[in-house]
Amino acid sequence: MTQINKCNCQCGCEAELQKASSTIKKTMIISWQRLVDDGHTCPRCGSTESELDDAVQQLKEKLASLEIDVIFEKKELSLEEFTNNPVASNCILFNGRSLEDIIGAKIGKSQCCEVCGDEECRTTEIGSLSLEVIPSVMIVKAGLKMAIDL
Repeated sequence: MTQINKCNCQCGCEAELQKASSTIKKTMIISWQRLVDDGHTCPRCGSTESELDDAVQQLKEKLASLEIDVIFEKKELSLEEFTNNPVASNCILFNGRSLEDIIGAKIGKSQCCEVCGDEECRTTEIGSLSLEVIPSVMIVKAGLKMAIDL
């Protein structure tokens, strides 16, 4: 990484300092959380995890030339955390911003499975379409949109 120092002289080197700052690597942190109870998660979170693994690899490859590091963090929600806020499960964040916010979708919910009990789990709503599993193409799209902001 380039070290940037402030110049106090009037020699015109400020432009060189700005140029150097554009070479500093940027970071995109993709965070995902889901309910894990006794080592088990629901099928929709399990499938989303596979889609995320694929999407993160694609984003790492696509954003490397732009000097953007992609970091993928997985968090397990306890049954208590999930019960207090079921839509927190299967939540994907890009530098703290939700996938739904980035792509102009809404957070929905629907009945899931025995791991989730009676709670309704998170879905992603796009128009009349309700997605229980987030496809890799949608995750990549959100990541590329976030890269523009970096």
